[in-house]
This record gives sequence, C-alpha cells and structure tokens, in this order.
Amino acid sequence: QVQLVESGGGLVQAGGSLRLSCAASRSIFSFNVMGWYRQAPGKQRELVAHITSGGNTDYGDSVKGRFTISGDNAKNTVYLQMNSLKPEDTAVYYCSFADLYYNVYWGQGTQVTVSS
Repeated sequence: QVQLVESGGGLVQAGGSLRLSCAASRSIFSFNVMGWYRQAPGKQRELVAHITSGGNTDYGDSVKGRFTISGDNAKNTVYLQMNSLKPEDTAVYYCSFADLYYNVYWGQGTQVTVSS
C-alpha cells in the first residue's frame, strides 16, 4: 500500500508564498502521474497541477504563472511551490498519484489559508 504524506500548509498573507511537499512511501518512478488538487468549502475538488513521469506539467487556469510543480526522485517527493497567493487559493490541498496499473492514491490533505 502506498502512503502519501503532505506537509507545508499553513496561514499566509495574500501575496506570500508556501511550498507544499508530498512524500511517497516508494519511488516516484513507479507513478505515471503525480498531482495536486484542492477543495475549498462548498466547492468541488479541482486540479491544481500535475506532472508526468516524463516531466510534463499542466496547471489549472487559476494558478498558471503562480504555482510550480516539481519532483525530487531521490527524496520520492513532489512539491508545489505557490507564489503570489490569493485569498481564493484557500483550500485543503491533496496530492494524488496514479501508478502504472491505474491505481490512484491520495494523501490526507493539508490546509492552506490565505488572509487578505
């Protein structure tokens, strides 16, 4: 069973930055796609960013140019660097990895709160 552990959430003022980490219990080489999602109160969960095993990235329209997803194979960790944060970025952020057999794993979530 794969475990994903997120960290790095917290409270930040608008315009500030945070870096989220998602550490996997096995090599990230074994995953096809690794991504970050978020869910704000009363809203559906939405894709924030994802990165493929080949290094291709994609971002939700609302975060393009502000957020960057990256991976560190040596640490089995995927990061989400979030800059120029806005109050509307407030949500619980989840990492989610899909492996070669289309199994999907989720982390427990980390709260990000951006104050105005």
